[in-house]
Amino acid sequence: MPLLTSPQLQTDSQAHAIDAWVDTLVDEFAATAVERDRQGGTAQAERDRLRQSNLLKLLIPTQHGGLGADWETALRITRRFAQVDSSMAHLFSYQHLGVATPQVYGTPDQAAHYYSQTAQHNWFWCNGFNPLDRRVTLTPDGAGFRINGTKSFCSGSVDADVIALSTVQEGVEGFRIAIVPTQREGIEVQGDWNNMGQRQTDSGSIRFSNVWVAADEILAPSGNEAFRTFRSCLTQITFTNIYLGVAQGAFEAARSYTRSQTRAWPGSKVESATEDPYILQHYGEMAIALEAATLLTDRATALVQAAWEKGYDLTAEERGKCAVAIATAKAFVTQNGLALTNKIFDVMGTRATTADYGFDRYWRNLRTFTLHDPVDYKIRSVGNWALNRELPTPDFYS
Repeated sequence: MPLLTSPQLQTDSQAHAIDAWVDTLVDEFAATAVERDRQGGTAQAERDRLRQSNLLKLLIPTQHGGLGADWETALRITRRFAQVDSSMAHLFSYQHLGVATPQVYGTPDQAAHYYSQTAQHNWFWCNGFNPLDRRVTLTPDGAGFRINGTKSFCSGSVDADVIALSTVQEGVEGFRIAIVPTQREGIEVQGDWNNMGQRQTDSGSIRFSNVWVAADEILAPSGNEAFRTFRSCLTQITFTNIYLGVAQGAFEAARSYTRSQTRAWPGSKVESATEDPYILQHYGEMAIALEAATLLTDRATALVQAAWEKGYDLTAEERGKCAVAIATAKAFVTQNGLALTNKIFDVMGTRATTADYGFDRYWRNLRTFTLHDPVDYKIRSVGNWALNRELPTPDFYS
């Protein structure tokens, strides 16, 4: 069965327009990122700017009114946003995970419907998957269903137009995926996200009270098993690119500060901090780690794009090798990113801890987001492949 694919951007002028919007948004997000991190809450103005930019329809095929970009383009932009504001990168990336959900879990007709409706109405998607939270139930009711329960960690919940939601139905193995408008009667967005990092992602909980869902709003699996389990690969490579962007942003912030503000240590016998042998050692270590992280992430991202283009023809082995590449990159970026966002203070000095700079946000954001699922299990998957040539078992996390 042919898969609806997102063709490459059609014209150089369209690609230029996208780049111009991204440049503008990066500058705008950077200008207010520190203050908004302190405030927390909903980044309403920034969400509105994303709506105005047309980037919410970036991955939607052109035949359905979208921009027809590929995953490599979307993740490159995600990484750029993460360099200055990982909360906005989080929201932007989950938009595309939502848009792609009917393509992976639904029929071609459902994919076409949600693509075209998102493009037409400029929908902002909320993520309601969180597979560890099985409190939301789906119960048949006449020609449709009723949804009840509470789902936690719903990124982008405030101000979203539609929710991609995992539900549990008695007698049905695994999850059933529903697509539900957030304004439907019985849906209450709690607005209760108050964590130390990713403070403007609105990743709080949503309560569902006897919410009506039509039968065609429940995605019907289509295609082979390898592709139907591919959303977790998309999720994991998205996280990896955000983590890398955070580390890159921290490095550039530290570099700028060191060159302009850091003082040479009296015992160093040099006039400038940029000549201090230990500072140079730290920057060398960080730069080497970032280069390796970037190469690993770029390789995994390219494999994701190739797998996506195969669609229903994707084999289990191809999917598994893609998952191993993602796990390799994610584990490396996680470990080295957390080390780097701590080490930047060694090359900046005590004055860099002043709250006005907000340099601590890089570590807080990365530490919060990397706890999504244990990196130990990614390393174990890589080890099992390296030693036993056993590919990861497809699930919500690999």
